[in-house]
Amino acid sequence: MMQHHEAIVIGAGPCGLSAAIELKQAGIEPLIIEKHCVVHSIYRYPTNMQFFSTPKLLEIGNIPFTTTNDKPYRKEALVYYLTVARHYDLQIQSYEEVTAIRKQEDGLFLASTTTTNGEQRTYSARYVIVATGYFDHPNMLGIPGEDLPHVTHYFEEAHPYAGTTVTIIGGNNSAVDAALELQRVGAKVRIIYRGAEISPRIKPWVRPTFESLIQKGEIEMHFSAQVTAIHPGEITVTTHDGTATSRDSQFVLILTGFRPDRELIEGAGVKLQDEDKEKPVFDPDTMLTNVEGLYVAGVIASGRDANEIFIESGRHHGKLIADHIIAYR
Repeated sequence: MMQHHEAIVIGAGPCGLSAAIELKQAGIEPLIIEKHCVVHSIYRYPTNMQFFSTPKLLEIGNIPFTTTNDKPYRKEALVYYLTVARHYDLQIQSYEEVTAIRKQEDGLFLASTTTTNGEQRTYSARYVIVATGYFDHPNMLGIPGEDLPHVTHYFEEAHPYAGTTVTIIGGNNSAVDAALELQRVGAKVRIIYRGAEISPRIKPWVRPTFESLIQKGEIEMHFSAQVTAIHPGEITVTTHDGTATSRDSQFVLILTGFRPDRELIEGAGVKLQDEDKEKPVFDPDTMLTNVEGLYVAGVIASGRDANEIFIESGRHHGKLIADHIIAYR
C-alpha cells in the first residue's frame, strides 16, 4: 500500500537530518529516504580525514558535538550524526533510492523509489525536501583511460598503495591529504595540478608540511599541467605550452571534486537559474523552489561551484524550510 507522510526528506546527510529535525520540532513527522547509509557523504571521505571546521560548526539539532580534538575526524562525525538521528528517533528508510518525484493535481507529491532488492515503492507527501549530496557524481575529466581499473575518483586510505607509484590529479585539500598519507606509507607520489601555484584553500595546518615535502622532493609536484590520457602503467601529461610527456604510474587518483545531480529535481519541474544552469531556482529565505511545496537543502542548492555550500551553512536550511511550512500550512 502507498504510504502517506506530510513531509518527505530525500537524503540522510547532515543537511537532510537537520531539516528532518526542524520539521519534527515544528510538529511534522517526516520520512527520510536515503539511497545509501546515513551520512553516506561523510562515510565516503578518506578514512583518516580531519575536518576543516570546528565541532561547533558541524552541530545539528542543538546536540553538542564533543571531541578531544580542535577539529573532528571522519569517524567522530559518523558517530555524532548517527547518535543525533537516534536521539530524535528519525524515521529513515536507508538503501532506497528515490527515482522520480511528480506533483499531482490535488497538490500531493508522489515519490517513486527502488530498494536494493529491486522492490518498487511509492510514497505521497504534501511537502518534499530534496537534500541529496554529490558523492555519487565525481567531476569527470573526459579523457581516454579514465575508466581503466587502476583509476579511481575516490581515495579511502593509503595502505593499498604502499610501495607503488601513484599519480594524483587535482590540487585542493582532498588531493593534498591523500598525497601526505601516501607519502607516509612509502608510495612514490606525483601531483598533476592545472593551477600555477599551491591552492590558497589548503588547510593552514597542513600547508607547511606539504610544502616541505615538495621542496625535499618527497612529493613530485607539477603545476600548470594536465593529464590528457591514461594508459595501463603510464599517463600523458601536457603542460600549459602544449608539451606532452609520458610518465609511469601504477595507480591514478582523480581527486577533482564532485557535483550534485540535478536530474531528480529537474524531473519534478524545478527550473535552473538563467545565469547558472547548474543552480536551481529557489527563494534563499525559504529554500522553496519554483514548484510549490518542493524545497532544496544543502549542496543541491549550489551552482557550478559545489563548494559554495558546506555542512556549516546547509545545516541552517532546515529551519528556513520548517518556518515557511508552518507559516503557510
